[in-house]
Amino acid sequence: MNRMTYSVFIIAITLMMGLSFPIVRIGMNDGASPFMLMGVRFLFAGGIMALAMMRRPQPRGAKQWGKIVLLGVVNMAGVMGSASFSMRWITSGESAILTFTNPLLVIVISALFLAVRYRARQWIGTVLGLAGVVITFGTGLNVSTGTFIGLLSALFFAVGTLLAKRWGDEFDTFVLAGYQMLVGGLVLLGLSAMAEHPRLPADATSFGVLTYLVLFSSIVQFALWFYLLKKTDPARTSAFLFLAPFFGVLGGWAMIGEPMHWYVAAGGALICLGIFLVNWQTGRKRSLPT
Repeated sequence: MNRMTYSVFIIAITLMMGLSFPIVRIGMNDGASPFMLMGVRFLFAGGIMALAMMRRPQPRGAKQWGKIVLLGVVNMAGVMGSASFSMRWITSGESAILTFTNPLLVIVISALFLAVRYRARQWIGTVLGLAGVVITFGTGLNVSTGTFIGLLSALFFAVGTLLAKRWGDEFDTFVLAGYQMLVGGLVLLGLSAMAEHPRLPADATSFGVLTYLVLFSSIVQFALWFYLLKKTDPARTSAFLFLAPFFGVLGGWAMIGEPMHWYVAAGGALICLGIFLVNWQTGRKRSLPT
């Protein structure tokens, strides 16, 4: 793959990842409830992918299906359900920044519970990133319920990353992605029925939001992402994930007029630097989050 194609794919993927946050906020501002919006998104995206991949190797046995269900609950319902729900209290840009601290949490969890050793530069990146989280919310530490829910999203993301690394080789990549989204969609719709007043306005705004989330932020994004992982060095590619929260903050400012406070920009920059240091030094065998 030539450098130009690689650069275009990286920018496209991280742009779609980042812009999904303000797009979700637009849907919520239009009256959609967060769990309902995310549930419909993943139900449609997962259903389309699962049907398209029927000729690929399918999961076998209760054990494999159980792993897929757990991955769907953690990676899809847990991550994006928490991220969207956090936007009831914080901006879409802040939610994006918190969600994409997951590589930092992967290091902490792996070191504490899995006895994995990391290089000094990765620990420096972790410290810088966590300092960025504190700075993001101002010198007064203006935390809210949404702050903790956003961090919960990152925790789900980190746990899902470790589970995907452990189990991912058992499945066809695209089949796994489709079923994860399908499971996540069903779980989120169940949460919507139990924990909120389900709402999804039947108007042009909701249609546009869902079209973007299903086609671009789910199906196209996954297809390009997995293509890059197969064709390039995964460690090098993962280092560019720091662009996603950057695009999320810019998208929130440009699309819905969210304030661009200096401390959010400074904290986001530290988090991006920390994630870059963590991933750049990971090595060729590191698996990436699905």
